[in-house]
Parts: sequence; structure tokens; C-alpha cells
Amino acid sequence: MIEIGPFIKLQRTKQEMTQGDLAEGIVSLSYLSKIENKKTEASPEIIQLLCNRLGIELSESVDSNLEQKCKQWYEMLYDVYDKTKIIATYKELQGMMDKSINDNLLMFEIHKIRYYLVLRQIDKALSKINELNELVSSFNSIHHYYWCKFKGNYYSHTGEFNEAMRLYKIAEDKLNQVDVEETEIADLHYIISVTNSKLRNTLEVIDYANKAMDVFQKNYNFIRCAQCHILLGISYSRIKMYDKAIKNYNLAKHLGELEKNNQVIQLTNHNLGYLYATIGNSEKAIKFYLFVVEDKEESVSINNRMTAITNLIQEYYNIKNYDRANEMIEKARVILNKVKDKNNHYFQLYSYLVQTYTYALNNEEEKFKSFVTDEFIPYLKHHEDYGNLVLYGEMLGEYFESRGKYKESVKYYKLANSTYNELINL
Repeated sequence: MIEIGPFIKLQRTKQEMTQGDLAEGIVSLSYLSKIENKKTEASPEIIQLLCNRLGIELSESVDSNLEQKCKQWYEMLYDVYDKTKIIATYKELQGMMDKSINDNLLMFEIHKIRYYLVLRQIDKALSKINELNELVSSFNSIHHYYWCKFKGNYYSHTGEFNEAMRLYKIAEDKLNQVDVEETEIADLHYIISVTNSKLRNTLEVIDYANKAMDVFQKNYNFIRCAQCHILLGISYSRIKMYDKAIKNYNLAKHLGELEKNNQVIQLTNHNLGYLYATIGNSEKAIKFYLFVVEDKEESVSINNRMTAITNLIQEYYNIKNYDRANEMIEKARVILNKVKDKNNHYFQLYSYLVQTYTYALNNEEEKFKSFVTDEFIPYLKHHEDYGNLVLYGEMLGEYFESRGKYKESVKYYKLANSTYNELINL
């Protein structure tokens, strides 16, 4: 049987009812507080009176229809479902949950974190996390598993990858205590691989991506296989095994074409562009980045499109094609102006990138220097974005070297070098 106190508190706060509103004529305020915080066990009669005032039933039986509908909705949150269907199913379930306190309620509330993240409602996801913090002591093992996993999802969205990894590893440790399908385990392994990639833990990326892909292949889930191939391509590129990287990218692209999944195709094009940029082949890099930028389909996310645009700015700048670099800056500004969540980590990163190259292209030396040294580099350090720290440390070094300011240039070459050493020793 569920612990009723925390659920009464949850329903009361949802209805914006004070403790006084709920307790009046039934129990004292202090006694209600003890019930809600599990410091006393109230009689069934008092619990029933409180539930009556909340307008909910206390259900002791398992509603198989409700349980099945919840399961269907949970699965929607992992797949490429029409968001209108996800929202409609959520509203239907919420209506059912509002009428009773039952064993499905806690799992439903935990999955709301994932739901809000799917809808990119990051503030609502955080509010739900804060709300559920008071119920953690009521969680069983399966609740704890999803709680850690979805909180990890939240921190991934906000760019706090170390905290995300800590939570994912706790979830992984709980796998021997819970009964979940192998596809769920594969999904956890996949997101651990993604997070390791963000943290530049290359060998762990390869290990977890291969574990996940073993399951996805067995289940003929070609899109998830393609995503794993992309992660492997990124990892092999980082350790300079470029032939293996290209092989994995081409496998991912082939699977994307088989499934007619443009998102996978363009993600692969982006990463091929990055690979060729890394080995100094700007012509091929620009070709693959343009595939992403010029694609009109909505399946190309703003994040992927902006990443390709900012990489094109960098490539055009490097080959001194400043007119094209400025064209890409204008494209980037148009997209950034349409973004609603200005506090989003990725929006801030792209804004910094665009402004950095704007000052560099306009030869505004003082603005460039103060912006990159006083704002951009501290931002990258705060977010432990070592890859960009190396890149822009080198850019500053080259910038000052080209202007004969060798003392300044050495300082930033050293920053790039020390950051690179830190990166490979993570």
C-alpha cells in the first residue's frame, strides 16, 4: 500500500489549497503536517475525510486499464511520437489521476520530468523535480531508478554533464534491484555513452555505445543503431582513427537513409564536416556543413543547424573567406532572434560564438580581446567545455601572434595546451 501522507500533500498543493483549508473541521494544522510528513499514521476515517475534501478516491485496487495506458504513455516519451498525441494522452491520464490516489500515481509524477523535457519546458521539469524532492523517501527501487535517470536528463539539457553522469551511474547501480526490459537498459547505456562523449571520456563512450547497440541490433531498431554509430564515429575521430570514424558515420547515414530519417542523415553530415575540418580539409568540411544548413526540413533541429552554421563561420574565417563568414553570421542571428529561451545553455554558447567572430571579422581588437577573455573563456571554464576552450585559446593565440603581440599570444597558446592536457587526462 502506498504511503498516503505525501500524496495528500501533493494533491493539496496541486489544488493550491492551504493546510488550513484542508484541515478545517477534520484535524489540527499540526496533526495534518505530521500526516503529510509521515510523522504519524492517521486512522482510515481521517484519511477518508481528507480525501473527500480533496475530491479524490483512495484506491486500493490496481486498475489494469490505467496501468496499461500509463505504460503506453511512458513509451511515447522515448520514441519519435507526434507531440500532440503525447500531450493528449497526458491530459487524459492526468484527469484520471486527479480523481484517485493509486499505485500508478508516483511513477506518473516521476515521468512528468521526462514529459516536460520532451516538450522543452525546462522550467516545468525543474519545478516537478523540486516538488517530488519531498516524496523521495516514499520511492521504491524502480521509482529511484527513473528518478535518477530523468534528473540526469534534466542536467544534460542544462549542460551540467558531470551532475548528469553522477545520476546516470546511480541509476545504473540500481539495475540489479529492478525489473526492466533490456531495451530500457540499452537506453540508459546509450545516454551514458552520450554524456561520456560530452565529457570527452572516449573509451567509455565506445564501451557503452557498443553495449547499447548489441540490444538495438537484436531488436532491429535501426535508428538507435545509427545513433550509436554516430557516437562511435565521434570517439574514433577524437583518437585520430579517422578511417574507423568515417566507416561508422557512413553506416549511420546508410541506416538513416533506409529509415528515411533526415535527422540522422544530417547529424551524420554535420559530424563528417567536423571530421574533415579536424584534418584540415576545409573544402570537404564546408560541403558537409552546407548539407545541414541548406536543408529546409523541420527535422533538422535548431541546435544542429546552429552548430553547422557556427562551424561554417569558423571554416570560412580560417580560409579567409570573410564575406561568406559574415553571411553565416547573419543566418545565425536570424535564428537566435527567434529562440524563446534566452537562458538556454546552447543559446548562450552560440551567442558567444557569433559575437566572437563578429568582433574578429570587424577587426575590433579591444572588443574582441575583452569579450573573449572576460566573458567567453570564463563561461567555457564554468561549463567545463574543454573542447571549445582549446579551440578559442588557440584562436586568441593566433590572433595576437598575427598582430605581433607575442607575449599575449604565448599566454593563450599555453591555456590551449594546458586545457588539452587536462582534456586527455580526464
